[in-house]
Amino acid sequence: MTRKAPIGRRQALCLAALATPFLSRAHAQTVVILKAGHGGQTGHPTHAAMVRLADVIKDRTSGSVRMDVYPDRQLGEEREMVEGLQLGTVDLTAVSTGPLVSFVQQVGVLDLPFLFRDSAHAYQVLDGEVGREILGRFPARAMVGLGFWENGWRHMTSRGAVASPADLRGMKLRTMQNPVHIAAFRNLGASPVPMVWGEVFTSLGQGVIDGQENPLSVIYLNSLWEVQRHVTLTRHLYGPHLVLFSKARWDKLPAAARDVITAAMPEVTAWQRAEVTRLDAEAVNQLRGKGMTVTDVDTAPFQQAAQATYAQFKDRYDPALVARIQAVR
Repeated sequence: MTRKAPIGRRQALCLAALATPFLSRAHAQTVVILKAGHGGQTGHPTHAAMVRLADVIKDRTSGSVRMDVYPDRQLGEEREMVEGLQLGTVDLTAVSTGPLVSFVQQVGVLDLPFLFRDSAHAYQVLDGEVGREILGRFPARAMVGLGFWENGWRHMTSRGAVASPADLRGMKLRTMQNPVHIAAFRNLGASPVPMVWGEVFTSLGQGVIDGQENPLSVIYLNSLWEVQRHVTLTRHLYGPHLVLFSKARWDKLPAAARDVITAAMPEVTAWQRAEVTRLDAEAVNQLRGKGMTVTDVDTAPFQQAAQATYAQFKDRYDPALVARIQAVR
């Protein structure tokens, strides 16, 4: 019987080298890679929360699921990212209510001006029955609603001072592409100009628009002091960031991975909201330090002028639902 010659050390190393790429490729195929995007800068709490969520996912799935985060509209404007969820080109995003009304109309009830008394009221509503009802409508539009992060209370910036609704008369004020926002600012006396966020800074600098409205942290992180002089603390709208997942992708994830993401959301949400609150408080002094005049106005006249918006949308947003939201204590 012929004996096979033993494999030498050099031959063994060569065989191992040849096998390594195949082993690495096989290992790589076992890692699920998720693509997540948002429109904020890396300094915004939504980015930090998304990175935090990615770390939790990687840690609690022992590296079998990895989520790559793309900030600052790298995956498109907010509407494009939502469409990406439906198409399966984006796996997760956190977006404002503005573009979502075109996909799930009921989201628009959250855009009614002066709907929430304070942050605690907003959290109770969004984390409670009403929030669950809204999120429950997303699967029919090829998305899964995971929860509500925070963008912050929205305030106005402008070239000139704004002390009352009369000062808004004729002002070209940028709004999101959202019918409730447009109607609300028209009722306040402004001339609303719907515009995607990526065009706002240049439009302010060129005088295409006179003002805009956003949370304080967004105003600061985007250096709007370079093109605006005044901030008016109107708190006219509480802005959530809805965290959404592609349903097609969600359904393909291992059940254990879905459980990890679902369980992580409340803890990441609480952290993210606290960060927004902290940054907004700091932003007041930071904006003043950059030369902006920050004015805390009596909001009652603004609330009175904006009330007409409720009547305009009563057929779209059930007054009974609005009453339920306002009654939450």
